[in-house]
Amino acid sequence: MTSTPARQAAVRLTQFAHGGGCACKIPPGELEEVVAGLTAQPLTGGDAPLLVGLATGDDAAVVRHAGTAIVCTADFFTPVVDDPYDWGRIAAANALSDVYAMGGRPVLAVNLLSWPRDRLPFDLAREVLRGGLDIATEAGCHVGGGHSVDDPEPKYGMAVTGVADPERLLRNDAGRPGLPLSLTKPLGLGVLNNRHKATGERFEQAVATMTALNREASAAALAAGARCATDVTGFGFLGHLHKLARASGVTAVVDTAAVPYLDGARDAVRDGYVSGGTRRNLEWVAPHTDFGDTDEETRLLLADAQTSGGLLVAGEVPGAPVVGELVPRGTHSVVLR
Repeated sequence: MTSTPARQAAVRLTQFAHGGGCACKIPPGELEEVVAGLTAQPLTGGDAPLLVGLATGDDAAVVRHAGTAIVCTADFFTPVVDDPYDWGRIAAANALSDVYAMGGRPVLAVNLLSWPRDRLPFDLAREVLRGGLDIATEAGCHVGGGHSVDDPEPKYGMAVTGVADPERLLRNDAGRPGLPLSLTKPLGLGVLNNRHKATGERFEQAVATMTALNREASAAALAAGARCATDVTGFGFLGHLHKLARASGVTAVVDTAAVPYLDGARDAVRDGYVSGGTRRNLEWVAPHTDFGDTDEETRLLLADAQTSGGLLVAGEVPGAPVVGELVPRGTHSVVLR
């Protein structure tokens, strides 16, 4: 099949998928049941000890080799926007983010592509791959091929390898009482993407946020002496904060008035563009969260399934709002005020 720019504009990629972006993740509660007990076993004769594995649900796996921390991750998802080039850029930025969230630098990526070859032209797939390549190039990361399969739903992402200083990793289990919490991108990506899928409206502020690398935020966090961070993606701000607080043995207190949101996000919630993934996130964190008098709209935004969101850092990051603090462990993992 061949395609023209006009044909590309007419193809709505989001209509070829049951969901979109990181909202398509398996719900966190179900996933934890699946992987329970599947932690790595000690390797006989191995010379690369595992520094970060499955135990705390961190953003990437890390091994130490020859004095360097090798960071490894993979991330892919169905179309979150209709434009194939933008989708490729977003998916690549999202995959690279896991390395930045560990305090690393991505050095090599391979593409992961699923494509309905009888339903969508391959020049659209080429645009997706071009978008991924451009973002990886911006990040200074090589792209060395990849893997593709014929699939009823289009999916794209990357497996990424990076390097880091093993003594200066950003981990989700290194939070300590007294540390402030900084958030480097606004929330609301999920509801805006869901509105885009339903109506075709394009939200430039969402695309710009999702395609922005977390490279500078990671470097700023490390320069400020931070040792605890995670990125905010499919499990939402509350889900990822709960995992960080649980892994670190602390409680996170959130100043809900300080949390930033994208323009149009609250309108999207009020108009009903809330994904099933967001509602499942809220259901998962509810037993671990003291919501206080926080209204339902704000709860949904705090649980909103983000795609290529920002870093949530235990520490102050210049230019990023402080949205809360870590305190000694209490009854709940997260308290909203």
